[in-house]
Amino acid sequence: LWKPKGALVRRALQEFITAELDKQGYSQVFTPHIGKLDLYRTSGHFPYYQESQYPAIAERDVLEKLADEDATCATLINGLSDGTYEGYLLKPMNCPHHIKIYASDHHSYRDLPVRLAEFGTVYRWEQSGELGGMTRVRGFTQDDAHLFCTPDQVAEEVTGCLDLVKKVLNTLGMHEYRVRLSLRDPESDKYVGDPENWDKAEAALRQAVQTLGVEYTEELGEAAFYGPKIDFVVKDVIGRDWQLGTVQVDYNLTVRFGLTYVGADNAQHVPVMIHRAPFGSLERFTGLLIEHFEGKFPVWLAPEQVRVIPISEKTLEASEAATAELADAGLRVSIDRTSEKVGAKIRNARLDRVPYMIVLGQKEVEEGTVSIRRRDTEELETLSLEDFVTKIKTEAAERTL
Repeated sequence: LWKPKGALVRRALQEFITAELDKQGYSQVFTPHIGKLDLYRTSGHFPYYQESQYPAIAERDVLEKLADEDATCATLINGLSDGTYEGYLLKPMNCPHHIKIYASDHHSYRDLPVRLAEFGTVYRWEQSGELGGMTRVRGFTQDDAHLFCTPDQVAEEVTGCLDLVKKVLNTLGMHEYRVRLSLRDPESDKYVGDPENWDKAEAALRQAVQTLGVEYTEELGEAAFYGPKIDFVVKDVIGRDWQLGTVQVDYNLTVRFGLTYVGADNAQHVPVMIHRAPFGSLERFTGLLIEHFEGKFPVWLAPEQVRVIPISEKTLEASEAATAELADAGLRVSIDRTSEKVGAKIRNARLDRVPYMIVLGQKEVEEGTVSIRRRDTEELETLSLEDFVTKIKTEAAERTL
């Protein structure tokens, strides 16, 4: 459950990444939370991920038929697994849905790359002992995107995806991370697709990761079943490792779904698909950010950016007017109307991790100014309200930490 303040943090993160995607030519899409089993059979997610998926949902007429026959649960489960009965599945991945969007139009090489992005909610049946706070949940939202490109465009598109992940982490001051290149284990049978395509995908990622200028490790057997990937593993404030951003190159799902584009030779070709999610999941990323900042979010991310503190009832009306003006300027602002003393109000604002406090006394009202306090300092600054709005909006726009 995202409570109001958490929802504001989430919205700020979504607005941040959406602005970056707009600059890079992504198209935002929306897909349903449920899909037909055949969709996931084609992709290989069902039954490959069956152990970590919610149970398939049968058609109502199938349930009625089996009930009339006094059939067992095993009959239903086996029939859904082998395709005897049609059904639906809570979405475990967004990629099959984005593939269907790509397949809904004809494409020329001139149209590529096609970049589709979605804040898509997916569902995984995590074991109860594995669940934990916001970092391990059964329903979570990915800042997901899938890029469809020609083989010649893979290197540039992967580099663009990696640069985006680095920008996200650097903007948030998350500099302590390592990069993991996850490859297939040639001895394992869990992977799908042509080994030659796997070699091409792994070579493309290996070339891209070398441009990052950071140390990386190669780990056999950690690839997704349909392609290799680059993972950004971030260390939190107490030393734990968390996989966040990921970039994957996939030569296989486009073949399984029969995706094509018309090349410069007027022949049909199969595009390459790139999966990428800079945050990983918004739930895990936000949980990590809370600990990373100890709740002291920078202005652009803080759920409450300013708290207005009237010294007494005499300045309440002016404080209400200042609060309205700040809200009109697009700031997230509240007013402390309690009867507490000023010192207690300031202390409460700091306990709530509010970046800025505006203290309004009779002197400030008469002079047309406001007294500014920051969260982590005792220093006071006196500005006009207009100048304060300019200052804080600049700080938010520049995403200053």
